[in-house]
Amino acid sequence: MKNLLFLLLILLGAGWMSCSPQKPAEGTAEGTAADTTKAAESAPAEIADIKYMDIGKKLLSQFASGNIDGYMSNFADNAVYHWNNGDSIAGKAAIGDFWKKRMAGVIDSISFTNEIYLPVKVNKPQSTELPGIWLLSWYQTYAKYTTGKSMTQGMHAVMHFDANDKIDQVFQYRDNALIEAAMKK
Repeated sequence: MKNLLFLLLILLGAGWMSCSPQKPAEGTAEGTAADTTKAAESAPAEIADIKYMDIGKKLLSQFASGNIDGYMSNFADNAVYHWNNGDSIAGKAAIGDFWKKRMAGVIDSISFTNEIYLPVKVNKPQSTELPGIWLLSWYQTYAKYTTGKSMTQGMHAVMHFDANDKIDQVFQYRDNALIEAAMKK
């Protein structure tokens, strides 16, 4: 029994040692910045430059202030705006017209709080997503409508940036029932 217990302890110790991270030997190229860069490039995705977080903050600020022209200056001409209910709008001009009409005749005021941003660089798409920079954002939206009613809900938006750092895809996830209820007179 003692021999069995001793053998079990040896096996557990060997297993633990094989799972422990090994430090590269001094004088080797292992663990260098080049290896880190190579590993990041081969990863399916990685954290992207935080400048995209600043772009996301600027977008919501421009939108909340009613500066739709400023908001749209961040979009590519071929942009497509998708909603989770299956609706979409294609083209920068059409997206801008839609939001200008909403802000002029439907939304009295809008604000955003509790913003969270995660910029991601997709190196190797895993399904249908485009490679490149994506900004995932979550925020609390408070909107007062021209009906006098208001709506509060958490929303999630995912934006893809083209090679010129312009938004060419937006996917916005929201509860449309809350919006429709607030718009009813």
